[in-house]
Amino acid sequence: MKHCFYNETVGFFYNNSRKELTTYWRTKDVLVVALGLTVSVIVLLTNLLVITAIIINRRFHYPIYYLLGNLAAADLFAGIAYMFLMFHTGPRTAELSLKTWFIRQSLLDTSLTASVVNLLAIAVERHQTVFTMQLHSKMSNQRVMILIFCIWVTALLLGLIPSYGWHCLCALEKCSSMAPLYSRSYLTFWAISNLVIFLIMVVVYTHIFIYVKRKMTRMSKHTSFHPRYKETMISLVKTVTIILSAFVICWTPGQVVLLLDGLGCKSCNVLAVEKYVLLLAEINSLINAIVYSYRDNEMRSTFWRILCFVCYRNSKYTPTMVKLNTTDRRTLSQNGHFTVDSSI
Repeated sequence: MKHCFYNETVGFFYNNSRKELTTYWRTKDVLVVALGLTVSVIVLLTNLLVITAIIINRRFHYPIYYLLGNLAAADLFAGIAYMFLMFHTGPRTAELSLKTWFIRQSLLDTSLTASVVNLLAIAVERHQTVFTMQLHSKMSNQRVMILIFCIWVTALLLGLIPSYGWHCLCALEKCSSMAPLYSRSYLTFWAISNLVIFLIMVVVYTHIFIYVKRKMTRMSKHTSFHPRYKETMISLVKTVTIILSAFVICWTPGQVVLLLDGLGCKSCNVLAVEKYVLLLAEINSLINAIVYSYRDNEMRSTFWRILCFVCYRNSKYTPTMVKLNTTDRRTLSQNGHFTVDSSI
């Protein structure tokens, strides 16, 4: 019968995994926490801005923007989780109970998983709309809500599994080096799952990229196409390139490090880069808000309306608002969709 160590301290498992547990604040620890908190605050503010814009602007009440809002919510949650980590790291780690330690890690795993799965959902939605020559998906609001619900259920399951059994409290020889209370097999599973999602995203966006390039080539031979459509296609190619580049740069290092640790690589010094690859993954939550939102002209306008709310309450801006509303009504197409130049 296996002997479990439920009554041991966090320090016991760190010593077992030979992961350093400091009792004082080093310069490196202070810098990591300062940088981490700064990134977290920016992530919170930018994604909160995105969520607010989607709520107040009726032109964003479409499936792609609901998914974008859910992505912002996941990234907002990631910012909160990372901030919680920054307040419970360094010398404070040794003071944590096993329950608090698991909560700290589960928050990170859940938020990052939700962000990645939501990115995949957006990729699939964009693939569908691009190949059906639509600006917005015909997916019903009910289906979007079900999809969002499934995203969070998946994220919660992956984040909470270690706390409810997939740990190494009863098998010390299987403990991870990066997460000393987690089983290496869980890290392997989590890393491979995310890498599979990443591979699917690459395939989907590559397909979109090839299709758009071919479409532009055919369009260049004809002059009957509307210039606005060509602009949208070019903008879409740029956005796809940015999305893939940001995702590769931010996520690949962390997934590789997790996989190496999960496979028990003895010669790989994963602890030396652990904090930096996690921070890099967190930065992707900031990049998401910029790539998926700032490149949308209407979203940018809404941002300014939110940030300059006091200014817009001034009467001298009233004529401009009326003009904008009139323009909005004129941009409705026959099928009821807005013909905004969306480059998401």
